[in-house]
Amino acid sequence: MLKIKLVNIDTGEVIAERVKGAYTFWSRFKGLMLTESMPKNGALHIYPCTAIHTFFMKYRIDIIYLNKEKEIVGIEEDMEPGKIGKKFMNVKSVIELPAGMIQSTSTIIGQKVAIVGQE
Repeated sequence: MLKIKLVNIDTGEVIAERVKGAYTFWSRFKGLMLTESMPKNGALHIYPCTAIHTFFMKYRIDIIYLNKEKEIVGIEEDMEPGKIGKKFMNVKSVIELPAGMIQSTSTIIGQKVAIVGQE
C-alpha cells in the first residue's frame, strides 16, 4: 500500500505521515466537511485550490497555501469551524492539517514542501 507523506524540503521534517489527495471536483467540494476529526498525523491536499472555508466542520485546522512550485506562500493556524480562509497571491493548492501541526513542526512561509509516496 502506498503511504503518502508531506515533507518540509528545507528542514527534512515530516509534517504529515498520511496525506489524502482531493483532486476531483467532488473530493475537493467535500474536503473535510462533516467529518468528526482528523488523525494527528493526517493531512488533506486539495488541488487545484486557491482558498478554503471551514463551514460544516466540527474541529479546528491549520492550513498551508502552496504555489505551483510547492513553496509555502501563506499559513493560517488554528482556524475554527465556520470561517473563510484568507486570500494569498499565487496559490495553486492547499494542505489542511490538524490544528497545532504548523507550530509543532516550525513550518514557515517561504519553505518548500514535497508530497512523496513510499511503499
